[in-house]
Amino acid sequence: MTVVERPQKQLAGKIRIESTLLVETGLHIGGGGETLDIGGLDKPVIRDPLTQQPYLPGSSIKGKLRSILERLHNRSLNREGNGIYRYESDDLVNGYTDVSTKDKPDQYVWFEGASTCPVSRLFGSTGGSNCWILSSGLEDRESVERVEGVAPKIINGLEHVKIKRGDNSPARLIVRDCHLEPTSAEKLKRVDTGLYMTEWKFENGIDRITAAANPRQVERVPAGSAFKFELVYTIENEAQVIEDLKNLAIALAILEDDALGGHGSRGYGKIKFQQIQFFYRRLDQYRTIGSGTIDWTAPLTFDDTTDLLGSFGSIEQQLLPGGS
Repeated sequence: MTVVERPQKQLAGKIRIESTLLVETGLHIGGGGETLDIGGLDKPVIRDPLTQQPYLPGSSIKGKLRSILERLHNRSLNREGNGIYRYESDDLVNGYTDVSTKDKPDQYVWFEGASTCPVSRLFGSTGGSNCWILSSGLEDRESVERVEGVAPKIINGLEHVKIKRGDNSPARLIVRDCHLEPTSAEKLKRVDTGLYMTEWKFENGIDRITAAANPRQVERVPAGSAFKFELVYTIENEAQVIEDLKNLAIALAILEDDALGGHGSRGYGKIKFQQIQFFYRRLDQYRTIGSGTIDWTAPLTFDDTTDLLGSFGSIEQQLLPGGS
C-alpha cells in the first residue's frame, strides 16, 4: 500500500476590495422575462426576487473582467462549448490543446499552465481532456494519466504526451453580486417612469433594405445609480500577489473605458469605480477572531482607478505581507 500526500493550496490570507460602482449611462443586464405581455418589455433587467430591486450579478462582472484580461494578455481561444470559444489553461503546467479535425490534422493551440497564467490563477480553470504536456516532469504528477496507446509527439521541438485530463485550478478571486447603495435605492424608489426603480428605453431597429422599423423596449438601470462593489482575493502565492492585484486594477480601468452589460456599442453600460478600498487579513488573524482586538487592517483608499494605478506601490509597502 502506498500512502499519497496531496497538500492543499496554501492559504496565507485574504484581501477584500470594496468600491462604489457608479452607473454613468443606462445599464442593462437581462433577467429573461417569463411572460411576454402585449405592450410589455422586450428585455427586462435582472432583479432581486425578495426586494424586486435591480442588481448586478457577480457572474456578469467576473466574465467581463476575465474577457478583458484574456485580451490584455493575448490569450488564444482553445476551448469550444455550445459554439462559443474561450481560453482555458487545460492543466496546471504549460501545454498544447489539440484542436485537430479530420480536415485539419495536427492543429495545436498553446496554453499557459494555471499555476502561472495571470488569467487562470485569478479566475480559475477547468482541466482539459484533449491536451498535451511535456513528457519531462510527468512522473511527479500522480493525478495525471496518459492516454493509453497514443505515442509521444514532438511539438515545437519538445516531446509531449497526451493526457486523459488536466488538473483543475480553483479561482483565487470572488466577485460578489452588486446591490444598490441605500441612498441610491431611496432615490430610485421616487423615480416615476412607470417601472419600479428602472427606466424604459424605446428603440427602433431599421431594416437596411426595406426601411421597415422594428420597435423594441429595453429596461435599464438609470444613470446615476450607485452599487456596492466587492471582490475578495485569496492569497496563495505571496510572490504573485502584486502582479495579480495589478492585473485586476488594470482590468477595472479598462472596464471603465468599455461597457458592462448588453448594448454597450449603443451607449449602454458606462460605469466608474469610486472610493476603492483595500483591506487585508492574515491567516493568524482569522484564528484569533472573537478576541475583540484583531480585525481587518485599516483600508488603503484610492479616489478612482487613475489614483489606484498611479500609486499602486503603496499597496505592497503598507498593506501586504513583508511591506515596510
